[in-house]
Amino acid sequence: MQTADDGPPIVMTRGKGTAHGRLRDMGSYVMGLNWHPTLPSCILALSALVATASVLARPDEAEQPLVVEAFATPEATPAILGDYCSRCHNDNDKVANLSLDDVRNGDLFHGRNMEIWEKVLRRTRQGEMPPLNKPQPTAAARAAFVQWLESGLDAYAAKHPDPGRATIRRLNRVEYANAVRDLLALDVDVSRELPQDNSGYGFDNIADVLSVSPTLMDRYIAVASKVGRLATGLTSRREFVTSYEVPKDGSVMNGGRPAYNERASDDLPLGSRGGGAFTYYARYDATYEISGWLNANTNNETDRQPEDKVSVRVPLKSGAHVIGLSFRRQLAPDESVQTLRNDLDKVPVPTAAPVMLPMDVSVDGVRVKTVNVRSYRMSPRYSQQNFPRDVLQIDVAGPFSPKGVGRTPSRDRIFICKPRRASAEAACARQIVGALARRAYRRPVNDNDLTPLMRVYATERAQSDFEHGIEAAVEAILVSPHFLFLVEQDPVGSKPGGVRRLTDLELASRLSFFLWSSIPDDTLLSLAETGQLQKPGVMDAQITRMLADPRAQALTTNFAGQWLYLRNLDQQRPDISIFPKFDTRLRRAMAQETEMFFTYVLRTNRSLLDFIAADYTFLNQRLADHYGIGGITGTAMRRVTLDPASNRGGLLGQASILTVTSYGNHTSVVKRGKWILDNLLAASPPPPPPDVPALQEKHDGRLLTAREQLELHRKSPACAACHVKMDPLGFSLENFDAIGAFRQKDAGQPIDVSARMPDGTQFAGLSGLKRILLSQKDEFASAFTERLLTYALARGVDARDMPAIRTITRSAAADGYRIQTVIKGIVHSAPFTLRRTTGQ
Repeated sequence: MQTADDGPPIVMTRGKGTAHGRLRDMGSYVMGLNWHPTLPSCILALSALVATASVLARPDEAEQPLVVEAFATPEATPAILGDYCSRCHNDNDKVANLSLDDVRNGDLFHGRNMEIWEKVLRRTRQGEMPPLNKPQPTAAARAAFVQWLESGLDAYAAKHPDPGRATIRRLNRVEYANAVRDLLALDVDVSRELPQDNSGYGFDNIADVLSVSPTLMDRYIAVASKVGRLATGLTSRREFVTSYEVPKDGSVMNGGRPAYNERASDDLPLGSRGGGAFTYYARYDATYEISGWLNANTNNETDRQPEDKVSVRVPLKSGAHVIGLSFRRQLAPDESVQTLRNDLDKVPVPTAAPVMLPMDVSVDGVRVKTVNVRSYRMSPRYSQQNFPRDVLQIDVAGPFSPKGVGRTPSRDRIFICKPRRASAEAACARQIVGALARRAYRRPVNDNDLTPLMRVYATERAQSDFEHGIEAAVEAILVSPHFLFLVEQDPVGSKPGGVRRLTDLELASRLSFFLWSSIPDDTLLSLAETGQLQKPGVMDAQITRMLADPRAQALTTNFAGQWLYLRNLDQQRPDISIFPKFDTRLRRAMAQETEMFFTYVLRTNRSLLDFIAADYTFLNQRLADHYGIGGITGTAMRRVTLDPASNRGGLLGQASILTVTSYGNHTSVVKRGKWILDNLLAASPPPPPPDVPALQEKHDGRLLTAREQLELHRKSPACAACHVKMDPLGFSLENFDAIGAFRQKDAGQPIDVSARMPDGTQFAGLSGLKRILLSQKDEFASAFTERLLTYALARGVDARDMPAIRTITRSAAADGYRIQTVIKGIVHSAPFTLRRTTGQ
């Protein structure tokens, strides 16, 4: 055997009875080579050894030479690129804006052209390059090249870790709201009072897009002022109204707003129907007026008429409460439907007198009052009886006759001491402010931190009293840059461009905002302060603890909600003339299924492959009926084992995903195929060219199926290159309509769900698509890791991060692709634990 420096290529031969001996001899020789600038040649030899071991070990095959290329010199271009790639990817043609003219073997030793090499690796591994209509290398040559390239990239990254540029990051509005909640034990969501954040790389926590403007700072100041008053209990005694509009379907053919004989919320009493519930923060121990605006079943439900308002007064203790209004479930509901006409002169009105219905007022799930209301109300606009009486909106007004602020979790969290005399106030205030600042700033605080806060306290104290001084200090903390921004300060004298390990305190903040979208709790912060967080086993134990905490629901809401496009479901508007069964209940169940599914995989540490082909999901009766699955009753969502014949299982069988990847009146093969490439394989197609024509829906007066429309569309060469990858994936899901119901026909014709991948692999339907994705499970695991790492780092990943992603993916594969193994791998990875210094 000769190395690449000696000239001719390495030649391995298959022969009876000699494979293991040759492998041993070659392995000893290669492992004996020293590290030097031609290391990639050595790696190639090792890679070829691994890639062909199984072939050489078959002694029953006839003698046949197997040639594996070795690269001549570090300055040479790998022959596989010269022979198959450079014809298109050169300085002159620059197809896909990529030229390989400058790449050399030695790049992997010197860290040059890494972004180009990563592109080459991804496309070659996926079999996309060379294109299938061009000459192809042998499978062994491709495998050896991929192994050489991957090993070289990973080896350089291990010796020269580069965590990328660290940008000072502002908390986005959800993180700010969560931090306020956890800092002050205040159960109030203030996120909607801040402007919506921009998104980058698919997420709204990306540092580069979280800009700061004077207008935004004004909003932060206003929110901090409100929060400070609520938390300390020093808010205004003035009465005002808080309104909550219950999610409802629109009026059906001028027949009123639908209501259902089922429990509308888990926060309402058992045996209830209709109505709604929401969280209300009572500012004082006082009396509050709870009002319900009821449906009149008229031809216009947008008006709020005084006759449709029902009010009661109830006492509430200060603090957060769940306020609910609901009717009682009917055991034998009247299912008759009134005939409607759009003619005011001929509309029949109910002949029977209205009956009185009990409506319950509940506080924290307990009935506190019942009021009787008429089953319908006659109106100048006339009245119908198609739907039961229901609640459209809940108002809470108050406080009336406030008695003062009682004990609340927020006051307990803030006022950890109470001065008994004026001379003790300053020391107590410093203790309170210091404790809050430590949690808010996520680190120990010193005199430089406390002095400006105490100055704010003293100014307000001089004008009012001790508690108002504390309130002013709380507001100052909530608008401090140390709270609003995640800042990682390099040591004085650090060299620009150097790489250092994060301190325990910096790592604690990264970890808590990754898993909780919030600040560290006392346990995590104490471990960081005492320097124990990065000790062996401690970090993994904290990850396990934090994922079991309810705050880890933030990963479902914020990561999965954006990764899977679940946030788009509320904006989806299916055409009710085509999909009359789509309603608010179904939309809510769709979202809950996917959220509970992701949470279950996360909490129980299931395999990532469950996202592709799980044999279970979460359903209630409304969603089960939509899926055609029997035996499930009631509104409660529960885990259900799926029959293999159910045409469900995994994310791609869930109506939420199928709905957000469709249009309002029809499915989209392209949107679904692109969603799979983007989110499950991290193989996004390039943007479409400008002026792409719309799909042709008819031809010679006949409605075209989705397949026929796209066949016409793909006749354009500019469109065919991308559609050849997207369309097969989308076609396999055509049995699901635009709201995820199973169907057999489209445009009156049987649906053809057969498909063919670019490499010639044929499959059909969801079951075939699952097999295709499972055959690429490493690519899927890598794609998931890439998305989760983007979210964890709050920046886009690039070529320097890919070796870490491969390392994490390999570790997960060895552990059955368990999701918590991926999370732990990210937390231990170089991009997460290291920082490139900017210098002082």
